[in-house]
This record gives sequence, structure tokens and C-alpha cells, in this order.
Amino acid sequence: MTQAPSKDHFSALAATYAQARPGYPQALFDWIAAQAPARELAWEPACGSGQATRGLATRFGAVHASDASAEQVAQAQAPANVRFVVEPAERCSLADVSADVACVAQALHWFDIPAFFVECARVLRPRGLLVAWTYDDLRVDDALEPAVDAFRSEIRSWWPPERELVGAGYARFDWPFEPVAVPRFTLEADWPLARLLGYFSSYSATRRCREATGSDPVASHAGSIAAAWGDPDATRRLRWPLSVHARRKP
Repeated sequence: MTQAPSKDHFSALAATYAQARPGYPQALFDWIAAQAPARELAWEPACGSGQATRGLATRFGAVHASDASAEQVAQAQAPANVRFVVEPAERCSLADVSADVACVAQALHWFDIPAFFVECARVLRPRGLLVAWTYDDLRVDDALEPAVDAFRSEIRSWWPPERELVGAGYARFDWPFEPVAVPRFTLEADWPLARLLGYFSSYSATRRCREATGSDPVASHAGSIAAAWGDPDATRRLRWPLSVHARRKP
């Protein structure tokens, strides 16, 4: 998901991103809706291709879904109560005190964070909720770990520096507003082999490595991952640690 041109790691991967990224647990959206002061309007900056947008759209009367990448928005799909807009998170076109929630899925690390928090204070209604979540690298079973870890090692130096914020679970931010206790949520998916390899291809580090070296790290490791996987049509349970932060505007 993208915000400033200097941090646009995903426009070139928009189609792959839309097909490969996992969805989020429905329990998370139920909890957000229950915590919101009303269910009239949700704002989702950096919506990407709509992985979280669709969950919000079933809980709120309207969703203002924005992304700075026109390519990402072009891939987005959601119900009719969603309005997709190309704009940066730090300069939202919503009116003052108009949104019940502001939800950021796996994207806050790309923002001008102080400027975005100021924009949240402007856009959110009194008692409005800011919710941001991120997931770190996926967890695989022991049989797959050596092959997947070899792939991770090849691309590790190609991650943008913002990746460190993901690894820290967004723990280093100077959050605005008062914290809201969040229950534990788990992001899980049952995928066949092709979906996993497509997911690896959607990494910003994969693209950066491929463009700099001329070699596709996913293709280089696909054989060893496939050998460890077994039947390529068989699904395996994959898990991602999910860190969720919530803050309530006074």
C-alpha cells in the first residue's frame, strides 16, 4: 500500500498484490464496529486493492477508501457503499469530524506518521476510533521452514527501512489519543502452493531484488519450496502474527 511517491513500492505490483494478499479475520471487523461510536462512516486510508475495505463495508453504512496509488485503486473491489479515492492518507478529502473510525491495514509504516495523526484528529468524530494493524512474516510448519527461510534470507537486505516498524509490531509510534484494549486476533489462511508463491512475489523486497539483480528470488527458490510442500494442489495452514493498535479520540 502506498502513500508518497518516494515510498511507492506497490503500484508496479498492484495486480499481484490484489490476488495474493491474505484477507483479515472477520472477528476484527466485528470488534471495530462494536467499538465505534456509530456505524455511519469508516475511513480507510491506504486501502490498496481492498483487502480490509470489504470487511468494513459490511459493518458501516459507507466507507471512504483512499490510496495514493491509482494503480492499486484500479484493482480494488468492494460493495457499492464504498467510495474509492486517489489521495494520500495525510490529506484526506473528508470533512472535519465526519468519520466514526479510521482503519489502517498493513500500511501505517509508509505514512508521514505525525501528519497522519493530525489528520485523524481532524477527521474523526468525538469518541471516534483509530485502529491500525500489521502482520509480520508468515509462520509455516517445520517441513517448509528451511526452504522458506532460504528465500527470506535472499531478500532480507532488499526490504525498505520501514519494514523494521512492521517487525516491531508498530510498538514505537507516538500514538495520539487514549489506548483501547484490543483482544488477540489471528490471521490465518489455507493456501495451495501457487498462492504462497504469488504472495512472495507481492513483497516489495522481491521486486527490489529482481529489479536490482535481474534475478527473481521466488523463481530461484520455488523448486525447493515445492519439494517441501508436496502435492501443489494440497492446502496448508499459514499463520501471521497480527498486531492491532486502537486509540479513541476524546
